[in-house]
Amino acid sequence: MLSSVNLISRLSAARRCVHTTAIAAKSQSGRYKITPKGDRPLTYEMANPPHQIAHRKAWNSWNTSNLEGELRPSQTMLEDDFVRRFMAGTWHGMVLSEVIIKRQHNHVRIAAIISRSIPARKMYFLIGYCEELLAYWLQCPVTLELQTTDDKKDVIFKYI
Repeated sequence: MLSSVNLISRLSAARRCVHTTAIAAKSQSGRYKITPKGDRPLTYEMANPPHQIAHRKAWNSWNTSNLEGELRPSQTMLEDDFVRRFMAGTWHGMVLSEVIIKRQHNHVRIAAIISRSIPARKMYFLIGYCEELLAYWLQCPVTLELQTTDDKKDVIFKYI
């Protein structure tokens, strides 16, 4: 009798329980929370939700690596991430928009909006520096297509 009670208590302790909750059927990624004061600035790219890509918003990377039969989709994604981090580090605090990467054949074009906070001579040096190093690392010609603006507020599309 005592052994059967111990066996039952062991079986009940070993039993696994599955807990379920209701799913949250709403999309949250790529959307920004509305602040109580409405003072969070958003650029045009940030203001459009992800489902508006190709309607009101463009892709941040233009390439054909994700087509069927292409050889290097993961390598292209890693290179794009490296280029974005390199640009953010080289142009520290000056990149006001997303970095757009366009790949055409063997040529990489990088576009961004930069604040005009350094002298033109330093800006030309940084452009040449970025183009040379990225061309060496990516093993293809690289062109920076930068737009400059005086004030950060010129890039702001709306506040939420």
